[in-house]
Amino acid sequence: MTRQTGRTRRPRPPRTFLPVLVILALAGAGTACTSTDDRPRVVVTTNILGDITQEIVGDGAEVTVLMKPNADPHSFGLSAVQAAELERADLVVFNGLGLEENVLRHVEAAREAGVATFEAGKAADPLTFQAHDEGGPEDEAGQPDPHFWTDPDRVRKAAGLIADQVVEHVDGIDEKDVRANADRYDGQLAGLTTWMEKSFDRVPEQRRALVTNHHVFGYLAERFGFRVVGAVIPSGTTLASPSSSDLRSLTQAMRKAGVHTVFADSSQPKRLAEVLRTELGGHVRVVELYSESLTEKGKGAGTYLQMMRANTTAMTDGLTGA
Repeated sequence: MTRQTGRTRRPRPPRTFLPVLVILALAGAGTACTSTDDRPRVVVTTNILGDITQEIVGDGAEVTVLMKPNADPHSFGLSAVQAAELERADLVVFNGLGLEENVLRHVEAAREAGVATFEAGKAADPLTFQAHDEGGPEDEAGQPDPHFWTDPDRVRKAAGLIADQVVEHVDGIDEKDVRANADRYDGQLAGLTTWMEKSFDRVPEQRRALVTNHHVFGYLAERFGFRVVGAVIPSGTTLASPSSSDLRSLTQAMRKAGVHTVFADSSQPKRLAEVLRTELGGHVRVVELYSESLTEKGKGAGTYLQMMRANTTAMTDGLTGA
């Protein structure tokens, strides 16, 4: 039985303003690309948030995820059909804080068209990037860090708020089911935090230093007692590139900290991390992580929970020499 709200369902905004290109794209897409599902629609930008949202929504609404597996959230774009999906949604869930750099304008267009939107990163008590000498990107110091999902406790907060947004804005969905789903998932996230704490207890204090492809693990470092020595790409976005002086500074910092492990995202080329291996005389181990995207199902990180467990194991083994 669906929740009785006493409201009539919010009519979808008129679509007469859509560009002709979008209309033609939808018309040409046929049944293969156009859903005939009459359920309410939730559209999510990133696949990490898509998995979290699906856990909460369950079968009560159609959840469309715009970002494909193994994609880069900083650089992926939308087709005309996907842009139209945003403007047809009952609710749009997005990371924000500048993460989806090529998609945020479409989210804003949907908001202006009357679609309810929820910026999960902004609601999850965001950190700011720290100055370069503290292991953060110098030119982004003071800017919000969008990578909140590396702290499962912040994901717990975001998940609860997503449930609230679904109940408020997605008419026709069963509130009781949504709350039950959210409670169940909250328990799984709490269990994840406990498991990560026990796993990281294996890493000695002197080895709790992280070097990554770019600055993505600030939240994990704060939550679990690590320090970020630096990143190959000295930025919070993969769209930047390092200079020779950046690499020189990083290798010096790594020598000083005694760091011999670099964590590189599995969905991005590891060339720059390999450069560090060459610079430091071949004594650097490069370990793959799933830092910004889920994989396809069954490929190592098909869900958020799987991603965090895989990363925790890889980080613990990489830092202990296991």
